[in-house]
Formats: sequence, structure tokens, C-alpha cells
Amino acid sequence: MASTHLLSAFDEELQYLMRRISEMGGMAEQMVADSVKALVNTDAALAQKVISDDVVMDAAELDIGEKAVIVIARRQPVAADLREIIGALRIASDLERVGDMGKNNAKRVMAVQGTGVPRKLARGLEHLSELALLQLKEVLDVYSTRSAEKAKSIRDRDEEIDAMYTSLFRELLTYMMEDPRNITTCTHLLFCAKNIERVGDHATNIAETIYYMTTGAPPEGERPKEDLTSSFGAEE
Repeated sequence: MASTHLLSAFDEELQYLMRRISEMGGMAEQMVADSVKALVNTDAALAQKVISDDVVMDAAELDIGEKAVIVIARRQPVAADLREIIGALRIASDLERVGDMGKNNAKRVMAVQGTGVPRKLARGLEHLSELALLQLKEVLDVYSTRSAEKAKSIRDRDEEIDAMYTSLFRELLTYMMEDPRNITTCTHLLFCAKNIERVGDHATNIAETIYYMTTGAPPEGERPKEDLTSSFGAEE
């Protein structure tokens, strides 16, 4: 009877971690989406909300960390149970960083308020964020199902976001070369685009963590990359 009670309590503790991860995931998605919306519409009020929400994300990560330490100390889990807890810690860290990406973009809203964001560039940022947020949503769904196959599939698609980011990077450079008055605004947008690309990287990190949690081993092979921005200008 006592053993059954302990197992039930342990399951409840694991379920608590899963719920908190789900809550963090939903908030991280919203923060990134709102930050891009605030940026393209120069909405200072929405930007400030995103910045304020980061405090909640930080508190959630801290809560998960403290709970995980208590569970490990109390239950001394091994194998799959231990991977479950370590995985929750890793995913919480990635989601907190996704929230930071949203906050960092929101902070740049005031910097572009005077000039606004050209519609063509706004569409590029929106498309990039849609792709990154879709990947984040899909990987959070996989966290619920624990499908190693789907986790690996998401991890292998990271190059799609890299390719779109590279295309937007080129476009922003073109705007700056065509008219020096665009340099300040486009520089801020370059940072914002990189932040969104990093959201995709964190989604891929989560996919790798889920794969590890499920199989006990990391995915084979290197993560595919298509971010070519570091090589721009090298030939010249």
C-alpha cells in the first residue's frame, strides 16, 4: 500500500512538471508572436506587456528547477524517470530563452517607432516568425506524445528557418546599401530577425531533448544548418 502511494505521489510530481512546461510553452509562443506584432505595428503598449511577461517566464523556470531538485532528492529516480526530470529542466531553460527572444524584440519597438517598419520587411519578419512558432508549437505537442520519430523529424527541419533567415538577412542588407537612412532601422531588424531564428534553434533543442528522454540517446548526426550569413562578404 505504501509503495502504491509513493508511486502515485511521484506520478503527480511528474505531471506537475509537465503542466508547468506546457504553461511556459504557451506563454513563450504568445510572447514571440506579440513581440513581432508590436514591432511591425510599432505598438509600444503591446511591447511593454511582452517585456513584463518575461518576469513570469523567469519565475516559472525557477519553480520548475526547484521542484525538480526536490523530486530528485526525495525519489532518487533512475533511468527513464531521471531523464524525464532532467528533460523538464532542459526544456524549461530553452523556453525561458524563447521568452527572452520575445522580450529582446519588444525592447526594439521604441527604437523603430520614429521610422516604422517597411511593409515588405514586416512581411519577411512575420513569415519567419510564423515558421519558427509553428516549429515551437509542433515540438510542444511532441512533448505531450513523446514521439521520438516526430522529435527527430522536427530537428531535421531546422534548416528551413535558417534558409528563410538568410534570405531576410540579404534583403535587409540590400535596403541599407540602397539608402543609408535605412541603416539604423534595418540594424534593429537584423537583431530581431536573429532573435526569431534563435527561437527555431531552441525548438530544435527541445526536439533533441525529447528524443533523448524517449530513447536514452541523442539523435545521430549533426543538426542540419542553412544559416549562411556568417559567410557574407568573405569572397569579396
